[in-house]
Amino acid sequence: MTIEFPHKAPKGYSYEFAEFKKNTVAIWLYHSAVYDYNLGKPVRTIWGFFNSKTKQYHLPINSSTVGSVVNINNTTPYSAMIPKQTPLESAFV
Repeated sequence: MTIEFPHKAPKGYSYEFAEFKKNTVAIWLYHSAVYDYNLGKPVRTIWGFFNSKTKQYHLPINSSTVGSVVNINNTTPYSAMIPKQTPLESAFV
């Protein structure tokens, strides 16, 4: 299944879209660096999920649990998770 994903993968990274459930696509972010702890296998993290029926993106609770709907404009190329900041922290961003 292909989707029109608005983010461009950062340098050294790539995306993979895999069917997760009937109407849901898991969006994985792969890092091309080689790490000793995984014996040279690709390193990946869950970016988020896309519901093809409702055309909405969802936060990941973890790699096997779909979270709440997220506005794609508030996400980054690295994750659909939106960092929570205190008012003081947001003043310095």
